[in-house]
Amino acid sequence: MPPGQNQSWVSEFILLGFSNDPTFNRIFFVAFLLLYLSSVLGNGLIITLICMDTHLHTPMYFFLCVLSLLDVGYVTTTMPQMLVHLLAHSQTISFVGCGLQMYVFCALGLTECTFFVVMAYDRYVAICYPLHYTVILTWGLCTRLTAGTWACGFFLSLIHTFLTMRLPYCGPNVVNHYFCEGPSVRSLACMDTHLTEKVDLIISVFMVVVPPSLILASYIRIAQAILKIKSMEGRCKAFSTCASHLTVVTFFYAPAIYIYMRPNSSYSHEQDKQISLFYNAFTALLNPVVYSLRNKDIKGAFLKVMGQGRAPE
Repeated sequence: MPPGQNQSWVSEFILLGFSNDPTFNRIFFVAFLLLYLSSVLGNGLIITLICMDTHLHTPMYFFLCVLSLLDVGYVTTTMPQMLVHLLAHSQTISFVGCGLQMYVFCALGLTECTFFVVMAYDRYVAICYPLHYTVILTWGLCTRLTAGTWACGFFLSLIHTFLTMRLPYCGPNVVNHYFCEGPSVRSLACMDTHLTEKVDLIISVFMVVVPPSLILASYIRIAQAILKIKSMEGRCKAFSTCASHLTVVTFFYAPAIYIYMRPNSSYSHEQDKQISLFYNAFTALLNPVVYSLRNKDIKGAFLKVMGQGRAPE
């Protein structure tokens, strides 16, 4: 290798996964396949219903449709490959493939982090300024907010992936994870990664501290507005429109904050694999379940499509 050229010696990585026992791997394969198919079908159903039913063509359901699209991409980035590795003898991934997986996974995750803020803003306008909801949240603004979150996520992920994958990897090449997750891959670098870790920490602070703070501020204002409603029925109705969003936000941010904001000294590969699986796969499944069970409009659209009921005119 020419001196001064920053080039990796590793051409591929081996993803260790969850177990080396073939029996356990077959059990994991069935369980994760059902989880993956349920996540994709559930989110796909929400996207289809929102697109087909004109009564759901509002900013709130537009944002829900985008969230479901994010979840489908998010879980598809990691799960199909993991399913193949559970049954295949080889668990390798090319260096380029690893970088691409890391980039897309991180980009979609960061996009979802900021997109939850947009959804909180939607609920804030709907409850605090109900008479001006459609005036404030125009389709132009909804499109710009959505495009901004995607641009932010993919740009910051580019920085994270570039700094991680440009490190020299001289061996070993065994990643103790089920996908190419940044910290797990970076731990294999054969040079000091202090600078890269600092940049990642700055990105983590920006993405898993600032958005929840903005969401919290929005819900403080929302709570104040709800408390001013005189009727108990009105309060319950207003709160129910926020409960689904709060549930999904909690299950997404809690494990993400734990993984990316704790000290490096407490890093545990086995624990991180389990937590990553939760906020990657289970959260993607949770979103359609929470929103469909608590939302009468989604239920009505489903019944209309199935020919068992009619959505209100």
